[in-house]
Amino acid sequence: MAQVQPAYEERPRRRGRRALVVLVVLLLVLAGLLVVADRVAVGVAERAIADQVRQEVAKQQAQSAPPEVEVGGFPFLTQVLDGRYERISIVLREVRGSVQGDAISLPTLDVDARDVHASLDTLRSGQGEVVADTVNGTATISYDSLAALLDRPGLKLSEQGGKLAVTAPVDILGQQLTVTGTADVTVGEQGKVSLRFNDLNAEGLPNLPLARTLLNNYARGISVDVPLPDLPFQLALREVRPQPEGLTVTADAKDVPLNAAG
Repeated sequence: MAQVQPAYEERPRRRGRRALVVLVVLLLVLAGLLVVADRVAVGVAERAIADQVRQEVAKQQAQSAPPEVEVGGFPFLTQVLDGRYERISIVLREVRGSVQGDAISLPTLDVDARDVHASLDTLRSGQGEVVADTVNGTATISYDSLAALLDRPGLKLSEQGGKLAVTAPVDILGQQLTVTGTADVTVGEQGKVSLRFNDLNAEGLPNLPLARTLLNNYARGISVDVPLPDLPFQLALREVRPQPEGLTVTADAKDVPLNAAG
């Protein structure tokens, strides 16, 4: 004959299951609170760093819109305790600086700082140094702004096959011709962008030495060293590459203070 288990033996099991559910819920709530606290701390740090970056940009006699800062890495609070941050991204818009003569402003300068050292007290008080082991910056110069600097009617610049290409109407010996060609783009002296148009041609160019001389003179007239504003964070120009959207400039530096130390 089958024996019926007493109902009271089920109660401890149910109580155990309820306790487990409660524990899981509490752990999830705690984890959620920690994530929220982590993100709040990130926001506070980003605002503090942005304010210090703004001071450093002004200290280096450059101008820009208010910095946009994003601290990478998760969790953030462990980085705070360690005083070392994996990555800090800084976006500076409308970067301008004191440069003699005409200078190209940078619509956007993206700065990527790696292995940033800053104590909790520095972030809280604004006193002390925020130093990055390495800093890389990239910006794009529009072809329209370059063409405006060259100041030749009808001149247009673009990227073709990884090179800087030019098209322009030119009057040579009374004939209206279309000049085409490419330029060598390199990093020039004092952090300037060097443009050298050495290979220009014009369909229908008269087969005369004077016509070729006039075309060569035009090429020399648009071969210039383009000054850039002084870049913040001690960034030094390393590379210039023609891209479909414009000339992309790359700069870098090491052991860089991101703030004006108090």
